This record gives sequence, structure tokens and C-alpha cells, in this order.
Amino acid sequence: MKKDDDFKNAKPNPHASQLKKIITIRIDQEILNYFRELAEETGLPYQSLINLFLKDCVTNQYKPDIKWNK
Repeated sequence: MKKDDDFKNAKPNPHASQLKKIITIRIDQEILNYFRELAEETGLPYQSLINLFLKDCVTNQYKPDIKWNK
């Protein structure tokens, strides 16, 4: 930043609420390998692919079908 930079008319970022959040998550190696291979095929970063997949789940309201057996 330069000494003469003036931010008195600066406005908040309107997209700030849409920024990505950094988290730590444990993922099975098999799943990570799948997305890394897919990343090589598509040329997209594997983390972006995981995010796109999860976004699709949210958009389409996919829910896991979990059944517990006695």
C-alpha cells in the first residue's frame, strides 16, 4: 500500500458474505484419490471439484439415506 492511498470513499465488498470459509475436514483416502484423479481429467483443482459437488447436493437438496441395523 502506498503512503498516499485514500480509502475514505471505500465501500464494503458486496460479495463478502459469499466468500469461502477455510475448514479442516477428514476425508477417506479413497474419496480424496477419486477427486484428485477427476481433477487431473478435468483440469480443475480437486478442492474446487469437491466444493462443486457439495454445492450440487445443497442445490438439489440431496440427503444421505442412512439406515442403522440392530
